[in-house]
Amino acid sequence: MSQPQPPVLHRLRALIAADPDGFAGRVLSRLFGSAPAVRDLFPPHLRHLREAFIDVLDHVLEALPAESGHDELIELLAQLGRDHRKYGVTDEHYDLMLRALITESAALFGADWTEDVADTVSQAMMLTTGVMRGAAHSVEGPATWRARVVQKFTITRERAVVRLVAVDPVPPVHAGQYLETKIPQWPYLWRDLSPATPPNDAGELEFHVRAVPGGQVSTSIVKETAPGDVWTFAQAHGTLAVEGDDPVLMVAGGTGLAPLRALLLEMAQRTDSPPTHLFYGARYPGELYDLAVLRELATTNPWLKITAVIENPADPWWIDGAPDPRQWGFEVVYGRVGDVAARYGDWTGRQVLIAGPADMITSTKLKLRLAGVPHDAMRHDPVHA
Repeated sequence: MSQPQPPVLHRLRALIAADPDGFAGRVLSRLFGSAPAVRDLFPPHLRHLREAFIDVLDHVLEALPAESGHDELIELLAQLGRDHRKYGVTDEHYDLMLRALITESAALFGADWTEDVADTVSQAMMLTTGVMRGAAHSVEGPATWRARVVQKFTITRERAVVRLVAVDPVPPVHAGQYLETKIPQWPYLWRDLSPATPPNDAGELEFHVRAVPGGQVSTSIVKETAPGDVWTFAQAHGTLAVEGDDPVLMVAGGTGLAPLRALLLEMAQRTDSPPTHLFYGARYPGELYDLAVLRELATTNPWLKITAVIENPADPWWIDGAPDPRQWGFEVVYGRVGDVAARYGDWTGRQVLIAGPADMITSTKLKLRLAGVPHDAMRHDPVHA
């Protein structure tokens, strides 16, 4: 007696998993072959694109036959459709991708590509591309907008502040959000950057950037960006926000200060901001680059308390002439910023916002959970490995 066949989409998932990179490469080759101009929309090296493509397709083939999780799948595909606007993807491109997906799926099934299999696979691929296409159509306004660099300040060899003024109308952006950003030095790479100031009518933007080891875009910003450069922006994302009257705990590591700084500047324009305690941490004293601005905020806004946190008491040789953070009159504590914040006091009943490098966010969340802060009280932007 023959064993029953697993669902068609599970079978396709297993066939793709046997050689995912090969399947992705063949689909993209078909797409680029039918529309050579599409190749110019993507970076020269496609490894990351192939990996992301396979991850999404694998999730689709797993989730569609499942009894639940369809709403999350639809939202994921919709977000991808909105994201792809910035690449210049059109309706024709979705049609070509649909054809390439079905053709390569048929090749994998071979003699098992029956009418029922073809119908099931085609419906799954039409749903995938259709949701993305529909979501892209639902977004109002242009896919991208631009701003010109007007000032750049190098803080240390790893950090810089960049100020820009928009040259196109700025779509709605909220303080605390981050923007999909492209710089002229890397025209095919998009990175997420958080403005350090709230939006204003003049279209002014400020970014605090650290050159991440191995980071192509961040290193170029710190070392190569100059006044006159034009940056391109796409969607705004993120849920960092201060809501309601509950007191606030903010924990910032390094240039992770940027989105929290934007929120604080916006809160300073209100008369009903809740009590807020910011822990601002860095490896060395000279990397606490924004204490002067924070002192002005704290001096004029009694609801704001700031604690500076330093991992090492002295600056290395390459940070020369930085002011002593004690001169600003803040409390200075030694240690890792998440550790210091967690043991500083009782943070139950607080809304907690965390921003910084991925390892700092993960560590801080763990320390705060151990200190009794509920998981759902903490907010941070997505953590990428």
